[in-house]
Amino acid sequence: MKLKKLSLSIITVLHAGLTTNALAQDNTQESATGDQLEVIEVKGFRSSLNKSLLTKRANVNSMESISAEDIGKFPDLNLAESLQRISGVSISREGGEGRRITLRGLGPDFTRATLNGMEIPAETDQLDSSISALSGGRAFDFNVFASELFNRVDVQKSPTASMEEGGIAGSVNLYTAKPFDNPGFHYAGSAQANYNDVSEETNPRTAVMVSNTFDDDKFGVLFSLAYSTRNVNQQGFGTVGWQTPVNNNMTYADTSSTNVTGSPSGADCQLNGADVDAINCLYAPRIPRPDYFGNEQTRLGITSSFQYAPSDNVLLTFDYLHSQLENERSYYHMYAMFRNYFNQITPTSVTVAPNGQQIIAGEFDGVTNRVESRETTSDTAFNQYVLSGEFGLTDRLIVDAMVGYAEIDFSRDEFRHIMDSTEPHSFGFDFTGNPNAAMLDFQFDYNDPALYNLSSYDLQDQTDKENLTAKFDGKYVADMVEVKAGVAYNNRKVSRQYFGLPTFSTGSAEGLTEMLPISNFGDGFDGNLFPFVVADFDAVKDAIGPLNWQSQDQKNTQVEEETMAVYLEFNTDFDIADMILRTNFGMRYVDTTATSTGYIRLENSVETIVAEHDYKNFLPALNLALEPADDLIVRLGLTRSMTRPSLNTLNPGNPAFRYIEGFVTVGNPYLDPYVSNNVDFGVEWYFDEESLLSATLFYKDIETYIRSTQEEKLVDSIYYTAINNDPVYDPAITVNPFSEPYTHYSYDNGDGTTINGFEISYQQPFNFLPAPFDNFGTVANYTRVSSGEIVGVSENSYNFTLYYETEKYGARLSANSRDDYFIEVPGITGNAENGVTGPTNIDFSSFYNWSENLTFSFEVINLTDEYSRLFVTGDGSLDMVREYNNTGRQFFLGVRYHN
Repeated sequence: MKLKKLSLSIITVLHAGLTTNALAQDNTQESATGDQLEVIEVKGFRSSLNKSLLTKRANVNSMESISAEDIGKFPDLNLAESLQRISGVSISREGGEGRRITLRGLGPDFTRATLNGMEIPAETDQLDSSISALSGGRAFDFNVFASELFNRVDVQKSPTASMEEGGIAGSVNLYTAKPFDNPGFHYAGSAQANYNDVSEETNPRTAVMVSNTFDDDKFGVLFSLAYSTRNVNQQGFGTVGWQTPVNNNMTYADTSSTNVTGSPSGADCQLNGADVDAINCLYAPRIPRPDYFGNEQTRLGITSSFQYAPSDNVLLTFDYLHSQLENERSYYHMYAMFRNYFNQITPTSVTVAPNGQQIIAGEFDGVTNRVESRETTSDTAFNQYVLSGEFGLTDRLIVDAMVGYAEIDFSRDEFRHIMDSTEPHSFGFDFTGNPNAAMLDFQFDYNDPALYNLSSYDLQDQTDKENLTAKFDGKYVADMVEVKAGVAYNNRKVSRQYFGLPTFSTGSAEGLTEMLPISNFGDGFDGNLFPFVVADFDAVKDAIGPLNWQSQDQKNTQVEEETMAVYLEFNTDFDIADMILRTNFGMRYVDTTATSTGYIRLENSVETIVAEHDYKNFLPALNLALEPADDLIVRLGLTRSMTRPSLNTLNPGNPAFRYIEGFVTVGNPYLDPYVSNNVDFGVEWYFDEESLLSATLFYKDIETYIRSTQEEKLVDSIYYTAINNDPVYDPAITVNPFSEPYTHYSYDNGDGTTINGFEISYQQPFNFLPAPFDNFGTVANYTRVSSGEIVGVSENSYNFTLYYETEKYGARLSANSRDDYFIEVPGITGNAENGVTGPTNIDFSSFYNWSENLTFSFEVINLTDEYSRLFVTGDGSLDMVREYNNTGRQFFLGVRYHN
């Protein structure tokens, strides 16, 4: 039947062009006897889009794909920025670079990432302005790897039984290039200069890839290397949230003479049941400040691949990947201390916002000033080794086997120096001219080091992650059905260790400071930024003397997770009234054992706490693809999936204290996974060559959802010794953990939730237009998500790319946008939510082919200089700035040569 032959031809093209190997070549010869699908010969970005469309069309389940344009040439400079073109995908950026993805309304922890067939760990440093901890969960950081190392990325939205479990949102599968992908000798090299208009620095980015096959294509070798440096200056204004004195269990020192402009809406303002002045229920910025975050980043990536096909029925592959990401960060802030000093501050005049709930301008007496200077150095080293084999035992039986090991070593040193003014002073702020960046008036000589003391709180943390994976899969191809079965074993280990230096303090900062060492600080910023005195890192280190790091045993933790899974899967197709129905049905069963180890420091010893938790999951999957016409596919997916708890929630030992805010997070090693029942229904119309119009409805019924629990109570006395030995604990600026109640946050398996939405995608080259407009084309999609859980979800998001491409030159303009979304619910310091203002990022890319082998390129990331903005909501109805900063535009001028 013609339709059936068409489907087989699509698969044939994919195997021949995308995953060439001895077995695939043999299968191609067998299946190529019927009608052949016309292969569109295009290059560049259009080539990448066309290969991705073929991959999507050939699969039974719902998936998307991004393919390299050529050897060593991925469509974008960052993997996350490529993924954001896929419907349902939104990304978060840090320092102007894509970092993590959100898929169909579920955050980064719910998407599983694999590399060359095995799950990969990730752990990198990040700015604290992003309001999230280090990568202690299961989220993958896509900025770890250079995009030049990869030739394909698949996003599996609807699982099959043969796919490893772990991602309710979906799975992102990364693939490095193999020598048998393109037999023969090939090489490519590229070099770029990257200029940032805020840091005003120019940095290099280079990549090279070489591959060859030998002995009649029986043996192949591929090697690639990518290296880049990047200097990013993030400058801006911050409040680190808003808070009322009453939220902080305080009142202002004296409000009897305060001049109030405007009307507070809270007529009934109380503290502990007693009436207090309404001013005490108005939100004020906690620590209004100019901000500077600097980062010098170095990234190195190396891949090597060896393939051996001694016969048509055997293919052996060994892949090795190394990635090194180093970050040297500097942080500088100067701020007025409101957060824990309300009862020492007297407002002399305040202006109340029209909403009646916040102070938008004011003058205050009795304010303490603080300068915070931090220097962090972090290093992430990733290594992966994968040995795999494909064996054609008979004409019908094929066996795949794989064993892989991945490790990541992460270390970070932080030197944090605090300078507090020795005398209180007057201070003013005014948001009336700019709601995102106030005018600040520090009414004393804030650049005189003699007016400050200095204390140093220095930390070191190290994280080691290991993943061991072994898989064995068998496939039997009968006349009417393909049967697959397999077993998979995974062992994941995470170990964290913490160290600190003895606290260093001095009554005067003289001789230990310098002026902010950023000559262009504030240039071009939408707000008033100004230089100020900061700690001199070298001078303070000299004053501290030898660095005698001491273990903080009570913070250490280890988690080991073992999983054993088995599956059975059937793939077949049916002729139904001149239509073809392709089917995928299977069952997966997985057993997980998690062993969590934590520590508590007692008076004269350290107590070890070990908790073991076992759970089992049955995960059936049914995927159907009906082809009622040559150009139409209707898909249905009925599946069950799961996501395991974040590893940073399982620590049974010492809690993580936030002394300044007065709350503590306690782990729960007995958490069960999230489990979801999913429905995907889609219609895809391939109405022309290289073209698609599709719509997909999705629904996820998450039966169990891990939720944060909250309880106000005194800190258990068992932790007192650990607190006194914690270098971060400073009695002068913290809520007293020995006498005042702390908000205790923990985790539990709570009620489930639902997520539903739809995706619309459109892709087409405009070759139906008259020249020269026939070289235009577009890729666009829109996603709408509704969720019972509002964390991380943008209700609306879209991506749009317009490209113009000829054999000689081309360009494309890409825009992506998402609605505002919340990242913490409830928010800290009395806010209902903490959120992020949805950005609209526009990027530009262009090329000129000087010859068949030589290409010049020019690209701009963040073309419109989009700012990053975080906010808090007060009682849930407000939008008050938390962070407002920019990293500028990035310009890339490059050259690429290939054979």
